[in-house]
Amino acid sequence: MANKRHKPEEIVTKLRQVDVLVGQGMVRLEAFRQISITEQTYSRWRKQHVGMGTDQLKELKMLGQENEQLRRAVADLTIDKQILSEAARGPAGQH
Repeated sequence: MANKRHKPEEIVTKLRQVDVLVGQGMVRLEAFRQISITEQTYSRWRKQHVGMGTDQLKELKMLGQENEQLRRAVADLTIDKQILSEAARGPAGQH
């Protein structure tokens, strides 16, 4: 199977598809094959996304974006601090 990154919304949809297929009497492994995932992937997804609804997924996505913005801000400030600290020391070779 090809390595593909699934979005959280896709993961929840696939988890629900497995539940529906199994509820209709399909064997779980056959349900995994039908939606093109492995048993290990299903187990991992189930642990990570159990009980999540679409509102929670949207909030998780929003928090992830905010976290990324904060990481960039911290990185920019760290670079600025390094530049200022080097400038405060004076030209290279003078201590």
